[in-house]
Amino acid sequence: MTIVQTVEELEAIYGEAGEPSLAKVADRVTDLYARIIAASPFCALATVGPEGLDCSPRGDLRGFVRIGDERTLLLPDRRGNNRIDSLRNVVRDPRVALMFLVPGSGNALRVNGRGAISVDAELLDSFAVKGKPPRSVLVITVNEIYFQCARAIVRSGLWNPDNHADLQTLPTPGEILEAMSGGSVGGKHYDDAWQDRAHKTMW
Repeated sequence: MTIVQTVEELEAIYGEAGEPSLAKVADRVTDLYARIIAASPFCALATVGPEGLDCSPRGDLRGFVRIGDERTLLLPDRRGNNRIDSLRNVVRDPRVALMFLVPGSGNALRVNGRGAISVDAELLDSFAVKGKPPRSVLVITVNEIYFQCARAIVRSGLWNPDNHADLQTLPTPGEILEAMSGGSVGGKHYDDAWQDRAHKTMW
């Protein structure tokens, strides 16, 4: 196997980035980029800490990431499994990255910046859904923001229903937990209880 060892070797393979790849980058949330954030119900949050990298999904009602100002995004932390891997990382290393997806759109939107975790009561209450505020809000200072061209999403056929997996061929969370824990947690009863559990704990 031939392994690329230096940036110079890499650049020799790929050449220079084209003008559109550089012109699209902004150091603030422009009006056009704000429209994409407002339309997105989902993003991936990447963080880094002493134990390594973490990338986790974040999803909510459309436009759930609020634009505080042209340099600030506000991401509420909704109910989850309490691992708080991303938040543990942020308090030790503020570097964060987001990738927003909009169902039906081939383009993704990428943000790189620095995060801080706020538990300001007034801010939390402003994000309440059905009377339930998040336990924290990630305040992100934007360093750069740009769209990612549509090739990857188009190649994958991500939004094409014909490409949806047959869920019967995939392991369920209950099956995975049962196998990983030697039967101490998970199983069919875990899967059967999911709908009711999710309904009660969505926010």
